[in-house]
Amino acid sequence: MYAVVKSGGKEYKISKGDLLRVEKIPGNVGDEVTLKDVLMVSDGDQVHVGTPLLPNAVVTGEIVQTVKGKKILIYKMKRRKNYRRTKGHRQTYTYIRVKEIGLAG
Repeated sequence: MYAVVKSGGKEYKISKGDLLRVEKIPGNVGDEVTLKDVLMVSDGDQVHVGTPLLPNAVVTGEIVQTVKGKKILIYKMKRRKNYRRTKGHRQTYTYIRVKEIGLAG
């Protein structure tokens, strides 16, 4: 059984027991998380596709850890004007262990 879920503007194909890295989700390590934006669920012989979401499908998981990603640098410059700006950003990611893919009805 697998599902396609949407989180943080991205889509992920997941199965039970997968470790998923998504954009930061509020919560502490060990908290249970429910992802309600389920686009598709396949249970082997049947495929359920939402339009665009499945109203009664839920994916539950547990927060494993929260980490910061690699630093990216943003550099702005205007030629001949002595204008230079450097800014950095580190995105925070949450790792989720998928416990269950549920489809009611």
